[in-house]
Amino acid sequence: MSQGAEATEQTDTPAGAASAEAPKGSGLELRNLTKVFAGGVIAVEDVNLTVEHGEYVVLLGPSGCGKTTTLRMIGGHEVPTSGDVVLDGESLLALSPDKRPTTTVFQHFALFPHKSVLENVEFGLKMHGVSKEARRQEATETLEMVGLSELADRKPSALSGGQQQRVALARVLVTKPKALLLDEPLGDLDRLLQLRMRVELRNLQRQLGLMFIHVTHNQEESLSMADTIVVMNDAVIQQVGDPLTLATQPANELVATFMGDNNVIRGTIESRDGDRIVVDDGHVKASCIATGDDRGVGDAASLSVRAAGLLLAEDEAGGGAGVNHADCEIVFVEYLGDLIKLHLSAAGERMTAKVPGDLYERLRGSEGSAIRVNWKEEDVQLLAAS
Repeated sequence: MSQGAEATEQTDTPAGAASAEAPKGSGLELRNLTKVFAGGVIAVEDVNLTVEHGEYVVLLGPSGCGKTTTLRMIGGHEVPTSGDVVLDGESLLALSPDKRPTTTVFQHFALFPHKSVLENVEFGLKMHGVSKEARRQEATETLEMVGLSELADRKPSALSGGQQQRVALARVLVTKPKALLLDEPLGDLDRLLQLRMRVELRNLQRQLGLMFIHVTHNQEESLSMADTIVVMNDAVIQQVGDPLTLATQPANELVATFMGDNNVIRGTIESRDGDRIVVDDGHVKASCIATGDDRGVGDAASLSVRAAGLLLAEDEAGGGAGVNHADCEIVFVEYLGDLIKLHLSAAGERMTAKVPGDLYERLRGSEGSAIRVNWKEEDVQLLAAS
């Protein structure tokens, strides 16, 4: 996966994401892709992106950020205002959705209620003129692949939500697309089914070796499934990277706040000693290593501190006297089983700490109490200047 100049970070394609025998220039390329709706509303602006065959990519961002419009332009359901969509060196713009080597799985399964599971899966092949015998064989094999062979004769109304989702997947996979596009595919499922389908989707993608491009606003979903995450906001790409990079090294404040529970400290640089800077927001001071950044004393700076890096005061954190700690009030204690999410207020600024779940007995009912949290310098990331 690579991207153009509008993004703040570029990362290498994950090892093994594409076949070693893939031809030169293969994969999907979005070239200066732009979509402007009536009234001058810019939905997607000058997006450049490359996705390799065999890569699982998630387009992530808040509602209205441009991720779904981008997916629809890849699939042919929206016409770009400018730019190009290229697959294996060939532009797709002149092709209608049904002629493109891509297939879309929408959030709403849209199965034919009067047709059996097998007939639903056969439908796409029927539209492509495949003979009845051939399409019956292909559909049967595809149902076996998604584990639904025994349900071939049932109607969709007799299936669970997860089973219906697998039928929807089988219906598009049977056409053997080069790229599978998934638009909020888990959005209509309850949480337990979502967790199961994450595993099934990811394993299926690895088994097939297909390019999957998956749209979601769910950070947990993206972190658990993607080889590469593309964070979008305000019609442009904010950052591209693997899940670990996005979670621990956010490029800017938007990515830091959107990717989980990073705490953002906004202030000015109080001191600089080589690459080490100390930022003061008037209440909290934090230090980090700012290699490659030339901002100096008095300049504005924002830092991201991982919630999982915050420790209670009696735990060892380091960082020097007066730096890398915050005196807070506990606003809410959220018990999540293996961990506790502490919602904190530091002089009115929101902070979040994730601490082990076995501390719950001690912390339960402690809302309103004072607490000090520490963090290590290596858990602090300087964010790009806005």
